[in-house]
Amino acid sequence: MKKRTLLAATFALMAIASQSNAAEDTAFDAEERYQATCFACHGTGAAHSPEVGDQIEWEIRMEKGMDTLVQNTISGLNGIMPPRGLCADCSDEQLRAIVEFMVQSSL
Repeated sequence: MKKRTLLAATFALMAIASQSNAAEDTAFDAEERYQATCFACHGTGAAHSPEVGDQIEWEIRMEKGMDTLVQNTISGLNGIMPPRGLCADCSDEQLRAIVEFMVQSSL
């Protein structure tokens, strides 16, 4: 009986954890996170980064495709943009949402 109780408690905790993660994902605001972590460069052009709103610069980058832009964000780029930008605690999906926000705000 103790094994069943422990197993039931484990499943209950897993269910709570998955609900918590789902709530975090739905609460993620790409624009807010952009302002907090990406604006320093992409809002000012620092380190030769493409500024959000610069249609030509983002069109050039979009020629490589969204997956490449996201991968460059995850891995870093040319030794200038650090891996994950300045959003070390962002998941890959959250980084994609931020990149999509920047592109949509620029085209």
